[in-house]
Amino acid sequence: MCVTCGCNGTHDAADDRPAAGFARVPFRPAPAAARPATAASLPGRDTHIVRLETQILGKNQAIADRNRRHFEARNILALNLVSSPGAGKTTLLERTLTDLGAALSIGVIEGDQATSNDAERIRATGVKAVQINTGTGCHLEADMVEHAVESLQPAADSLLLIENVGNLVCPALFDLGEQAKVVIFSVTEGEDKPLKYPHMFRAASVLLLSKLDLLPHTRFDAERALANAHAVNPGLTAFPLSAYTGAGMDAWYSWLRHKIGLRTPIGP
Repeated sequence: MCVTCGCNGTHDAADDRPAAGFARVPFRPAPAAARPATAASLPGRDTHIVRLETQILGKNQAIADRNRRHFEARNILALNLVSSPGAGKTTLLERTLTDLGAALSIGVIEGDQATSNDAERIRATGVKAVQINTGTGCHLEADMVEHAVESLQPAADSLLLIENVGNLVCPALFDLGEQAKVVIFSVTEGEDKPLKYPHMFRAASVLLLSKLDLLPHTRFDAERALANAHAVNPGLTAFPLSAYTGAGMDAWYSWLRHKIGLRTPIGP
């Protein structure tokens, strides 16, 4: 449940039916007592809302820290992939897994409001995936990732890629225990996206400027977009790339290799 945007954990029971061959980690709604009352029923509603948000984020942070200790103890590089819907997260994952699957142990956690479509695409590459369906929830939370990791059982010295729900707002607030947030920003979006959603771009360590192959067919100004991103977060490491053609993917793979600490190159 997110008190910032008002999403909640209600969803159809059908969302909890796992597709064949997949582990499904359902969204667990907060107890009714933990949900915010209506504004009309709260005489000091601003104070109550702030206190509730602090409690929710504090609980999430405690579990995220536990996840992080688990990953660090096993040398698992956990990355939280975030973007607006349609920016190309799953296609990027497919290309990355296809190119690196033979050289790395990789696991994937897929977050979507509904369906197991993306997890099925990931599984087709030969990589194990766990699907989380959040129902009306607009982001993943640390406890969901904790339960997914219990099912996935990623190996030591491996890469864990977490594809968050497509949303550039709430995922910026919720730490999952990842080592870094990776924001995917496509050339089919506006150059001012980092200025409109500064919290996400500030929270990210890496920016992947995706769908570079479509640049000749758009009015997108890549230099201006990257300048906007660096104005919001000067420390962003940016990789313009195309998962379709493979352009720029080697730089992304080199960054992964450095973070994992591999002694030999990885890639196709």
